[in-house]
Amino acid sequence: NYVEELDKDCRSLRIGVAADWIAALSDPEIRGALENSVRALDRGGFSISEVQLPHDYLSIAAYYLVATAEASSNLARYDGIRYGHRSDSTTNVESLYRKTRNEGFGEEVKRRIMLGTFALSSGYYDAYYRKASQVRRLVRDDFMGAFQGVDIILGPVTPTPPFKLGEKLEDPLEMYLSDVFTVSANLAGLPGLSLPAGFTRSGLPIGVQLLARPFAETSLFQVAHFLEGELAVQAPPLPI
Repeated sequence: NYVEELDKDCRSLRIGVAADWIAALSDPEIRGALENSVRALDRGGFSISEVQLPHDYLSIAAYYLVATAEASSNLARYDGIRYGHRSDSTTNVESLYRKTRNEGFGEEVKRRIMLGTFALSSGYYDAYYRKASQVRRLVRDDFMGAFQGVDIILGPVTPTPPFKLGEKLEDPLEMYLSDVFTVSANLAGLPGLSLPAGFTRSGLPIGVQLLARPFAETSLFQVAHFLEGELAVQAPPLPI
């Protein structure tokens, strides 16, 4: 029962701060929110140390190969025969497939299917998907090594403050790079969460993330609950 565990003393848990993520931060407000969270945990009596994730800089490239390959494979079943949308304006099987998938999938989904199909295609599988799978193992090994010395890893959620809805749709690569700090949890199979850590001068929210070793959700929720109480983030008044 996670709720019953929340208020138990968790200050014996060791907190690791990802040095590689801090070094990659260029936005002063994101960095400030992260440093403020570290100070809050330090005041609370937690043991804090730096951890190294030497292969994490490869996570974003590996993730978007693995994720698009999975999208291509998993979404192949949506052909208008048994699952999902079925186009009404078809004349044969080929047009059924083509029109159903064209109507049923949005632009980003189509982009990921195409990238994943390419990564899994004959002649490219070993060069892309297999290499990405090997990098995924290196990323996981880095985290498992870090968790030998700490219980929770603290880091930023995004490298920049939030952008407007739809602002980066014309530049998908820049949009993908916003995930640079969060995709490693998926690659390594780790439980993680983000929580509010403050606001920018313009009133945009900033978050920090916590990661734990597999099946250590209790510790994750305890530290998040403690940090949330210490930071006591309140939203600024909305402009009239």
